Amino acid sequence: MKATWILPDGHEISAEVPEGLNMMQAAVANNIPNVVGECGGNLSCATCHVYVDEAWAAKTGDVGDFEDPMLDVAEAERRPTSRLSCQIKMSPALDGLVLIVPQP
Repeated sequence: MKATWILPDGHEISAEVPEGLNMMQAAVANNIPNVVGECGGNLSCATCHVYVDEAWAAKTGDVGDFEDPMLDVAEAERRPTSRLSCQIKMSPALDGLVLIVPQP
């Protein structure tokens, strides 16, 4: 399964992502700039904040109860498609997923 990250400068990085891996782990494994994941996916840092491409937003699910307040403290502006990438797990339904990395 494939995911693509669009960087603030418009450059795109695509990578194969195994089913079940969260998108923060995938971003770190593929050296995606500005997706850090300092807390390791424990919902305590918001350093894996991304914008889900609008075409994919419904497929990634709703923002969770613990994720919601963390998005409010993310460094970049919160948008309707903001998500913490640690909360999005790759699945066959997300093959081709596009995430936009916010400007730091």
